[in-house]
Amino acid sequence: MMFPMAVERLTVSLESELAEAVRGAAAEDAQNLSAWLADAARRRLVTRGLQAVIDDWESLHGGFTDDELAAARNRFRAYRQTGFMVQHHDRAGKDG
Repeated sequence: MMFPMAVERLTVSLESELAEAVRGAAAEDAQNLSAWLADAARRRLVTRGLQAVIDDWESLHGGFTDDELAAARNRFRAYRQTGFMVQHHDRAGKDG
């Protein structure tokens, strides 16, 4: 049995062009505006958390090289296309 989720009504102000773009994106994604904005907010919160993880890792191991960033982009593209992660090797040469 599912229970209704508690919601809070917010009022936000957006630049006119941004508001128009958001309405269009929500319509393209077949979502109402509230659902689309809630999803965008969740994604932003996840991004903030991921940035903290990256910052911590780089403080211990140094910045990512251009090759490592390119490999990560390629893995992400492959995942988006197939839904499967491809095997990679970390800096120590171990499978991950």
